[in-house]
Amino acid sequence: MLSYQHIYHAGNLADVHKHALLCAMLDYMTRKEKPLTYIETHAGRGLYDLASPEAVKTGEAAQGVEVLEARLPEDHPYRRRLREERALFGPQSYPGSPLFAAGFLRDGDVMHLAELHPQEHRALAKVMEPWGAHLRAEDGFRAALALAPPTPRRGLMLIDPSFEVKADYAAIPKHMAAIARKWNVGTIALWYPLLTSGLHRPMIEELRRQFPDALCHEVRFPPAREGHGLVGSGMFIVNPPWGTEDEAARLTALFKGLSA
Repeated sequence: MLSYQHIYHAGNLADVHKHALLCAMLDYMTRKEKPLTYIETHAGRGLYDLASPEAVKTGEAAQGVEVLEARLPEDHPYRRRLREERALFGPQSYPGSPLFAAGFLRDGDVMHLAELHPQEHRALAKVMEPWGAHLRAEDGFRAALALAPPTPRRGLMLIDPSFEVKADYAAIPKHMAAIARKWNVGTIALWYPLLTSGLHRPMIEELRRQFPDALCHEVRFPPAREGHGLVGSGMFIVNPPWGTEDEAARLTALFKGLSA
């Protein structure tokens, strides 16, 4: 699927949920001296301009990061990374997951990013060049299975597809099971949309069956506009780092009052 471009949705409420949890996990994991690997299966372009016509057209960032950022503590790892990236790229910039992750990684850590869309891949390569990320222009699930288990073996994988391909909902539990069999110590985090159609529900039921000890965290919010099907955001995390449940509880409180 090569039509999806995240610029229309960058900085929306789902991004805040996903990136706040991602930053909290990486902040904890990088406190230990042991090196780690970060893998992302659907990396996008890595950096977004919230003043672009595409972002302004949907207005999703205005309802997302522009509302919720100030409600987080000043020293929250998500806010720290936002300040650092804006200092580099400008006040209207919004980092994608690869840039958020890169801000935590240290010498000895390794980053692998997969992005199939040619235009997004070219933009990603330009943005991530200073961080020495290993880029792959291929299907993210294929890349994930090929990389597992990575070196260093300790690490985190973010699976963040667009879900525009409806077959993803049935395929993802199989992909995650295969990855976990090869990399049983890795933290594997799946972002997924909560939809009025309920397409996500059978997928989550199957994932809960396969990974009964995983953390499943969901937040709900009003649709961005009338008729919009996205009404919440979910993260399903296998082998969550210590403290992730506490961060999830803080985010539940953060989103309270936005619920549909």
